Amino acid sequence: MAPTSLSEIEIVQNTALAATMIWRCGLGYQDESGSSPMPFHLSFLVLPVCMHKDTLDHVLSTQKRSGLSMFAAKVARKREDLLAVHLRALAFRDLTFASVGVGIRTKLLSVDYRSAQLRSNTHPAPKNLPERIKPHIQGAERFGAWCGRLPLEQIATTLQVEF
Repeated sequence: MAPTSLSEIEIVQNTALAATMIWRCGLGYQDESGSSPMPFHLSFLVLPVCMHKDTLDHVLSTQKRSGLSMFAAKVARKREDLLAVHLRALAFRDLTFASVGVGIRTKLLSVDYRSAQLRSNTHPAPKNLPERIKPHIQGAERFGAWCGRLPLEQIATTLQVEF
């Protein structure tokens, strides 16, 4: 039987891809925050933002230097789209937990349980990534960089999410 390409559902449910996205988000966060690890809470926003096509398109069309507020303003043009980030975070909760577990087992991620922080460990970037997942990885890193500039409370307010 000939191999088939992955469906959108199979891509979304891929814990290795999700772990890579969370790892790259953490790298972006650490680059902007002076190497401080990312608050664990933020890992729950990576997949809802970067695995949703319309939201990812807004991430990729917003310059890195423009920041989270500009991204949120674009998404908020349809208020229900911004509110949907929180609902998607709840829907992706199990996949996020499983993906963080994969990231820890593969040593991409480390957790400081006392401070509830997630560190993205230094590893070479994966080679030969399929073109269809490169935007997700790039978007996750950009999203992490935006978050690395802001306190957690401001991120929650800007994206209208609760932790």
